[in-house]
Amino acid sequence: MTNTHAIVIDKVKESKIAKTDFDNLTFGKTFTDHMLECTWRDGEWQSVEIKPYGPIEVEPSCKVFHYGQAIFEGMKAFKDATGDVFLFRPEDNWQRFNASAKRLAMPEVPEEIFMEGLKKLVALDKDWVRYGEGLSLYLRPFMISSENGVAAAPSTEYKFMIIMSPAFAYYKGDVRVIIASEFSRAADGGVGYAKAAGNYAASFYPNNLAIQEGYQQVIWTDAASHEYLEEAGTMNIFVRIGDSLFTAPHNDRILNGVTRRSVIQMAKDHGIHVEERRISVNEIREAAKDGSLKEIFGSGTAAVIVPIKGFKHKDFKYELPQLDDSYASRLKEALKDIQYNRAEDKHGWRVKI
Repeated sequence: MTNTHAIVIDKVKESKIAKTDFDNLTFGKTFTDHMLECTWRDGEWQSVEIKPYGPIEVEPSCKVFHYGQAIFEGMKAFKDATGDVFLFRPEDNWQRFNASAKRLAMPEVPEEIFMEGLKKLVALDKDWVRYGEGLSLYLRPFMISSENGVAAAPSTEYKFMIIMSPAFAYYKGDVRVIIASEFSRAADGGVGYAKAAGNYAASFYPNNLAIQEGYQQVIWTDAASHEYLEEAGTMNIFVRIGDSLFTAPHNDRILNGVTRRSVIQMAKDHGIHVEERRISVNEIREAAKDGSLKEIFGSGTAAVIVPIKGFKHKDFKYELPQLDDSYASRLKEALKDIQYNRAEDKHGWRVKI
């Protein structure tokens, strides 16, 4: 860190950890003792503060409330059997964070602020990272426009922050989906590839409609024709037809998921034929009818890999077969073995704290 970006640490007087029920956590509701905050003002980043987790004070005219300049990342820290703590591919998240910032006319966060701040924050609260199957510490870097005023223009001030939450598995129970034939997540030339807060807000209404029909999520299709699969809820999507694995290609509508890229590499490592190409709804329906559709699963940081048990598209319904050795389970275990330091990390994805 440079002197300009020195990290100032204000530790809590007493940790909340002893009062935290780790056996009954709700995802994203419990937060660690500390958070990171850094302000961009007068064209430059100010000093980095790590301080007790708590409210921030903003005025009603704060621009994030009016024009939605807000981005975030989802990351995790893992603890191995010896007590060491690791991040998983954090530089990929930093790079994607800045790609999102650029698209929303926000300042990019220097590597020394993002990476060094993140490492010091996790190190300070490392006791919150619990060891065990499915346990992790969910990390949420985010940035908001914090200038006061309602003029429709990019903000002149921003807050970059990181908060952290101990986590169990994100999804529980079976997941069935509706393949969208009306609503879309993103359009050409938009912000679909960015982790912009508004992308998720716009998905809530169609997802609520799916829940009313007894489904848990929506598989998004392209805005132009609704003929091609794009994402599965808040996750990237994978489809297995026969012995081949397919995933929608990264473009300006589809998030370039870190877990997605990891799954693709894991599949190649396991000798699975994997292709990044457009997957049509008709192809899925025909594969379901002739029995060659074996699996559909989503991938993402919070959930890692989530098998989809069945889907509905208009009047067509289909239940996926139960497989003893699915690609989803095989790849999820291989990925977790790297994250929890149980296997060789030949791709250099782990970063030790």
